Amino acid sequence: MSRILVVDDEAIITMQLEERLQALGYDIVGTAASGEEAIAKAQTLKPDLVLMDIVMPGKFDGIEAARTIIGNQDIPVVFVTSYADDAIIQKAKQVKPYGYIVKPFNELEIKAAIEVALFRREADRGVPPAPGPVRNEIHGGEAATNGEAGYQSLPEMKTLLIRDIFSDIILFLYTDQTVKDPIFKFALEEGLKKGGRNLFAYYRSILPKYFPKEIQHEQLFTWRIRKHEARALLQRLERCCDLIQGGKKPETLQVLLDFSETEDFDDIVAIKKSLLDRREQGLPVSGILALNIGRIDHHLLQLFSEGIPRVIVSTGPETTLSFAHHTLPAGSFSVVPQETMDTVVKKSLEPVVLSLLDKPISGYDIVREIYHRYHVLIPQARIYSILYSLEEQGYLEMKTSGKSKLYAPTEKGRKYIGQRMNEFKATYQHILEGGVGTGPGSLPPESGTGQPR
Repeated sequence: MSRILVVDDEAIITMQLEERLQALGYDIVGTAASGEEAIAKAQTLKPDLVLMDIVMPGKFDGIEAARTIIGNQDIPVVFVTSYADDAIIQKAKQVKPYGYIVKPFNELEIKAAIEVALFRREADRGVPPAPGPVRNEIHGGEAATNGEAGYQSLPEMKTLLIRDIFSDIILFLYTDQTVKDPIFKFALEEGLKKGGRNLFAYYRSILPKYFPKEIQHEQLFTWRIRKHEARALLQRLERCCDLIQGGKKPETLQVLLDFSETEDFDDIVAIKKSLLDRREQGLPVSGILALNIGRIDHHLLQLFSEGIPRVIVSTGPETTLSFAHHTLPAGSFSVVPQETMDTVVKKSLEPVVLSLLDKPISGYDIVREIYHRYHVLIPQARIYSILYSLEEQGYLEMKTSGKSKLYAPTEKGRKYIGQRMNEFKATYQHILEGGVGTGPGSLPPESGTGQPR
């Protein structure tokens, strides 16, 4: 596993790079926020490669830091920067970097740059190149490739588009490498918007700390599943369902059950069967059953998936998930290249930002939400230019919460946002229907619609 040092003075960029690189199978040995810190950590940690921002505060910028690291420690450096003008590029070329990536970028670009840089470094040293963390695109396992062939086999990133997650029961299959918390956080927020009863059960999670008020007001019930105690969750679910079915007013039940441990597999299957039976009896129960497929074989997987009506989603380093925001049109399930997702989000940034203004939110959190939902990295400057424009027109008001500046729509702004979102929806529908003619929200045949099993 290649060891990488990430250098950038913007914390969110560093965090996003860490997440992406770890998902791609790299070991992040450290991070730095200045040229001086990068030089010191490169000397101490001895990484295989440094990803270096160019413009940073301090005595040394990224180019000077790279000059020292390459010259004194013979460690390859790949520049990751927002600057692509001729003067910067000419100056960067003088230190002989092993790559130059312009932000924003996608996983394929960063992975290709890293692998080519590592390949070049080994070739310069006269060492036969070892294969990087190239994955078999179909099975998600290590590909049996070596040398240059491995670098030609880089998988194409795919994005699964899913909507209406609380209209049915979905099975979400994941591996240990999957970054699942942002997906689960979004799912919990959508369940709370729907109302009714919401239950989140988990073996390990940091998410309850994000919903203290909802838990206190009993809008969200949480249950930690301890090892060999899954049957206790089944009993709790049964009592909850009895209360709903016996109540005087109709209620819905939204669940998010994360089975990251599978020792009590028989009890987990019993929980699934109970929910399906209750749904068959007319109980409005929906949500996500999440299962770690790295801990069961295909026979158990087949047993667990039987009877679940919604798509089965298997995800790995080459696949990302996007749960569609309720204000944006999308097919119920489609598969598109991540490159397409990058293009659409960047070109349609205004409606994406507007769709997130249904609650007070900071510009920093909008950047995070866009990245977590769509795996697209947007510079903060672009986000704030939209927010400042809306604020100047009286559509947003800025509030201070601790050290954060939160933006919330005014009464005038809520009407404006609603009107603009309807305009965007109508335009998208017009384009799609006119281009394909297969009904509202339809996608071109080559988009790869279908249900992976």
